[in-house]
Amino acid sequence: MRNKKVRDKFRVTVETLDQEGRGVAHREGKAVFIEGALPGEKVEYERYRNKESFEMGLVTEIFTESSLRVIPECPYFGAEDGSCGGCAMQHLEAHAQVAMKQKSLMDALWHIGHVRPERIFPPIYGLTWHYRHRARLSVKDVAKKNDVLIGFHEKRSSFIADMKSCKILPQKVSDLLLPLRALIGSLVLRKKIPQIEVAATFDRIALVFRILEPLCATDEDKLRQFQKDYGVDVWLQPKGPDTVYPLDAENIDALKLRHAETGVSVTFKPTDFTQVNHALNECMLSRALRLLKLEKTDRVADFFCGLGNFTLPIAKRCGRVWGIEGNDQLVERAKKGAIENNIEDRVEFTARNLFDWKLEDWHKLWDDMGGIDKVLIDPPREGAMALCESLAQTTQKPKVLVYVSCNPATLARDCNILCNQGDWRLEAAGVMNMFPHTAHVESIALLIPKNQ
Repeated sequence: MRNKKVRDKFRVTVETLDQEGRGVAHREGKAVFIEGALPGEKVEYERYRNKESFEMGLVTEIFTESSLRVIPECPYFGAEDGSCGGCAMQHLEAHAQVAMKQKSLMDALWHIGHVRPERIFPPIYGLTWHYRHRARLSVKDVAKKNDVLIGFHEKRSSFIADMKSCKILPQKVSDLLLPLRALIGSLVLRKKIPQIEVAATFDRIALVFRILEPLCATDEDKLRQFQKDYGVDVWLQPKGPDTVYPLDAENIDALKLRHAETGVSVTFKPTDFTQVNHALNECMLSRALRLLKLEKTDRVADFFCGLGNFTLPIAKRCGRVWGIEGNDQLVERAKKGAIENNIEDRVEFTARNLFDWKLEDWHKLWDDMGGIDKVLIDPPREGAMALCESLAQTTQKPKVLVYVSCNPATLARDCNILCNQGDWRLEAAGVMNMFPHTAHVESIALLIPKNQ
């Protein structure tokens, strides 16, 4: 039993939410960020961090409750110490969560990017629960209790939450948590398995066991039996992500993402980057295709293309598409995906570090492609500043730019470059609720040259 810390408590009225889903108030000239508090509520909070210009706390009592507050469905959710850190906003009604994310995006675009979209896309919604098809679960052998913990970390802690189920993982994956605890507890290697990575599709579940020592024959037999009993694919990862391999070699290409509208299928390994919410990913792909307004003669560039999540569906609708990605191994698998979908004659993939992109790189690509009609950008959280600088400077502009973002701050920064330093206008933007109950904001923006 961990000792409960004695902390100072204060009362405030909450004004708004920040981008982490925390209530924001002010006290004695300082901003206060309060986990578990909602706008309009009068609360008591317990301070756990005190800095010169701000402090952080946990809500301990609510005197005036928001009409948007709901009872969390997960028994492991909360603001207090020991709660699971996998979700941040289960106490806020689901549609209000999306409205908050839309406001977060608009605030970032204006305050960071000094731009406003000419129109706002309706949000894209999906499942509220059991949506998360990718997860990295931590594993801890607790010798004193002769037990094994498997799950997400507790809030503000390196400890693992004592989870027996999970409302955001697919139900079949949630149902595996207790059997996995029993399995790990029975292994010789139980102290040498720090994590299990989950990669699920609508018809398969892959479990990647990170192993710090080689398996003995007894442990391998138990893993094979678990695989058989629960209908999963067991993979092993002895070192980095590129060392993963399945227990059964025939499962090497078993994981596939499918886009029903275009019929494209993308094969991936369980440690490859894919969107965690497959249903939302399909909706996002369809929206991107419509925004690009693809024609059969179009030449399209897809930057940060990864496995070809956007590239391959785009190729079904245009003349030719170039996918550009910094990871050589992803590029090779994307090429394989083009062959599997019989569109290799319309697709070209190139490995290139896009964070040191220059104006001359854009001009070379333009010449190599014989002009570029449409562009899609789907960068990591760092955004695409170098690429956007080249698009702001060049006179050789595509007709349409679709930007998919997982970070409103870097999207806003890049829109500032395009619109205020270059000749682009932000025609539209909006959010996609890829991660319900978390503060993560996924968004999409449409930019058009000002002379169009």
